[in-house]
Formats: sequence, C-alpha cells, structure tokens
Amino acid sequence: MTDDVEETSGRITVRYGGVSGGSGPLTLGQDNMIRCIRRDRPEQINQASAWPVPDGTTLTAALDALRALVERHESVRTGFPPGSAADAFPDRQEVAAEGAFTVAVVPAGGRTDAELDALADELGGADVLRPFDLAAVPRLRFALVADGELVRRLVVTVCHAGADGAAVTLLIRDWLDLAAGKELPPVASRTPLQVAGQEQSTQGRRKSAAALKHWESILATGPSAVFATDGITGPPGPLTTVLLRSRTAAADLEAACRRTAASPSVVLLAVFAALTAHRADRTDLVISALSANRQRAALADHIGTLAQDALIALDTAADDLDALIGRTKSASFSGYWHSTLNADKVWRLLGDIAERRGARFARQVVVNDLSLSIPETLSDARPAPAADPELQTLPDQPLPVRLMMNILRTTGSLEFVLLACPQVLTREDTERFARAVPAVLAAAADRPVPLTELAELSGVRPATRAGEWHRVGADWIDLGAVRALLADALGPAAAAVDLTRTEDGLAARIATDDPDLTPAAVHRAVLAALPGHETAMAPHHYTLHPRPDSLPPVWSALPVLDEGSGRAG
Repeated sequence: MTDDVEETSGRITVRYGGVSGGSGPLTLGQDNMIRCIRRDRPEQINQASAWPVPDGTTLTAALDALRALVERHESVRTGFPPGSAADAFPDRQEVAAEGAFTVAVVPAGGRTDAELDALADELGGADVLRPFDLAAVPRLRFALVADGELVRRLVVTVCHAGADGAAVTLLIRDWLDLAAGKELPPVASRTPLQVAGQEQSTQGRRKSAAALKHWESILATGPSAVFATDGITGPPGPLTTVLLRSRTAAADLEAACRRTAASPSVVLLAVFAALTAHRADRTDLVISALSANRQRAALADHIGTLAQDALIALDTAADDLDALIGRTKSASFSGYWHSTLNADKVWRLLGDIAERRGARFARQVVVNDLSLSIPETLSDARPAPAADPELQTLPDQPLPVRLMMNILRTTGSLEFVLLACPQVLTREDTERFARAVPAVLAAAADRPVPLTELAELSGVRPATRAGEWHRVGADWIDLGAVRALLADALGPAAAAVDLTRTEDGLAARIATDDPDLTPAAVHRAVLAALPGHETAMAPHHYTLHPRPDSLPPVWSALPVLDEGSGRAG
C-alpha cells in the first residue's frame, strides 16, 4: 500500500487531496433531497448497485480509480453542515479539497459468479439501510469483493443528495475508464456550486417563480389522484417490478418516431400515458417526470442531484395515438421547462391547495427517462435477451407511487423497468401492461392507432368504481372512504352522520358532544388525516350539531351548533 492508503481489518482508508474546494448556497436539487433525507427512511433515499469491474482489475488499480473518481467530481466531496435555523436545516454546501474515505474489502472465498452476484446484492441491500451523515463526505460508500489482489465485484451505495440516478450512470462510465487505466479529460459540466450560482441569479429566480405558477395551476385543477378506483384500499404496497427488453420494439419505436416527427421519449411517454389512462378509467392525468432537468442540454452531463419533478398535465381524450403524441410533446415540454423550483415553496403550495380543495396531491404516476445518460456499453455488457420481448421479474421495490416506468434504453434495444402497486395492477396485469408497450409500438410503427384498440392490444381491463363514487371537480371520490377519513380525523369526540354531494363539493353534517368544536377545527383535523386516504376528500362545508343519546329521524329537529366551510380565505 502507498502512503495515502491504510488497511485495517478488512477496511482500507484512502486519502485524497490537491483538488478544488469551496462553499456556497444549496442547489434547488440538493435542498429538495435533503428534505427527503430528513423525512424518509434511508432505503427510500440511498441507492446501492454493483458496478461493472473491468477484467483483470487489481485491488491497487481499483483503489486508485476510486480515489480519482472522488477527486474528479465536486458533488461526491460535498457536505451539508447544520444550518443556523432552529431545525438545523443545512443552508450551504461545502466541497472538501482533501479528506479520506474507507473501502470495505470482502474476500471472494471461492464463490462462483452467481454466488458473487448474490453476495454483491446482499452487501448493497444491507448498506442502503445505513443513513449518510449529511455533513460528512464523500457521498459514496464502497465495498470491493476481492479474490486476493483481483477485484471481482464493486458495490457502491450513493447518497441521493450527492448524485441522482442519471449522475450515477455517468459516475459508472468514469469508473470504468479509470479502472482500465485511461486518462480522462477535465470535467466540463457545471459543478453544483456553479448550478447554485445560476439558480440564485435574477434569471434563475424568475424561472423558479414561473415554475411555481405552473405547478400551482396543475395542482389546483388536475386530479389529486390518478388512480381513484375500487382497488385502492390504503398506501402503496411494495411494487411489482419487471424489466422488459426488445430489439423489435426499438425498431418499431424508431419507425413511429419517424412517422410522427416525435422523439423516442415523447412517443414512449404517450404510450405509457394512454395505457395508464385506460387502466385508471379516466382521460385526465398528472404525471411526474423524474430527472426533469436532465432534458436540458446544459445539465445532461451534470454530476450531482437534479432531483426535481416535472409536472405534466395531459388530456388523453384523443382519437388516436398520433394525436396524443402531439399533445404529449407540448405538455412534456411545458413540464420540463417548469421543473426548477424551490422545494420548500412546493411543499407549502401542496398544503395550501389541499386546504382549498380538500384533497392532497398524490404522486401516483411517475416516469423516469434515463435513456440519454446510460452508456450503451453498459447495456451491451448484459447477456443478450433470450426472447423478444424478454420479461424479467426483479425484486419488489418499496416506493410511495402507484405506477412507474424507468426508461433505460431506446436505440438498438428498447429497455424499461415497470413498477406497479398491487392495488393498481396484479402481478399478472403488470406483466400484461409491460408487454402492451411493444404491442402498441408495433401497431404505431406504420399507422395511427385508435385508442379504442388499447383494450385488445394490452389485455388490461379498466378499473371499476362500484358504490358511492362521485366526481368532484377533477377528482373521483368514494363517499365510503370520506366517512372513514372523518372517523380517523375526529375520533370519539364527533361523528359524521350524513354526507351530501353539492354543486361545489361535499357537505358533512357532524354530530358532536364538544360545544366548542368549530368547522375550522374539524377541517384542520380532516386535512391532517388526509395522507393515505387517496380516494377521499375533506368536505367543503360542515354543519355541527349536538350529539343526543339517539338521533331523531330528521335533521331539521337538531339545533345547529356551528356552520361553515372551515377554510381560510
């Protein structure tokens, strides 16, 4: 070992230095992810994966490459010390010019390739459960599985405040070159400090303000929950996850793009939206697109976190897929353009609109297009598909969404991962939905596809709404779910005894033994209980009555304690 490498009982300490440092304000993406890190469980934030290792890589070469990788990218060396506010929320990023990191070294122990893959999965699965110290660097943790001096596997756990999914693929590309002994050119992409400076400029603030107005418009008028159907019974469960690969579908996608003059991303988004609307039995969708800022050329190769959604409002009530592709092109452009904004203001906006509408937006439908950032060499390194299309079941994922499509590759081979909540799609229907994508593309390769053909092409049936469902604005609401919401919110002090659909929403009559209870207090309690009740809505008008031992048969016999909407403003 060299002077800048120390080994102690299976852990090697690697020192780095002689590189750029500095400090400055947080980027909007960093601010957003820090909020998520402080709120969510580590396994919902951290990402662990086995990175490819070039054949013949020695332990010394691997350590040198990891040191070079850390030194090369400022985002990896960025810490977020506690801020001065009462909650100590970080308000600055600090880039370390020197420091050290440890690498765990695990003996291969004569394992076969399959056993080494299983070991790598086990190491990564255990490490994602450990939170990262926001103030400490680097934002990566490394584990090498070695057979003596020969490295067989590399497992890397990434803190989302340091790198998003697209940045991880760029880091893997650099790692492969560095491990192979290649000399890389200087980094040309913007650093997080440079991104923060641009966002804090007059132009950046203007852009952020426009984005907030875009979000407010969609959140105030679009559906709060895309999937409001009989099957939704509670928060999302672990998502069924399948990987589909197809060379034929890639050729059909290319043909559809030529015919419609649309990009692969737009065509796939339109197909995904059409199938989602078909399953949800509605035509109005709100789709969250991750890595939204990656669509901007200036940030496509940024190493950092651009973890901000693009919010896409899309009306799928079109005659055919060609018309929907046209709408998708316009709607996605608007969403991507308005995706740089202040996360704190977004959270406050979500609360304000929930109070006004009585329903809180649920990010149910998500698309993440990584196809432009994943090097084809990584995709080509995997074994060729055994069928066309090939469908592979992956481990279930604990994500708080209902339906998600991760687009991995569009040229040469179409590759995407579909994740579905079991309340939305059964395991069998998830596979049908995934297979429907290449089926629709095959039909769209040479003609406009009427959307009435989706049922036959997909084999997925629309969801149902049997019972007390009502359309309130853009939301489908189950009155049974509203009663359950009121019961959770009010507890033993009060009870909802009647719900009425009115012209402007819902009216609730509440029986209570608390003479001081007001409509405003009831509404606050109901809003606080809203998370997890995606098929319910807080009533828009409340009438409070005393609760006698036995209620009379008609409401007119009860005196009114208080009456009002409970809303502010």
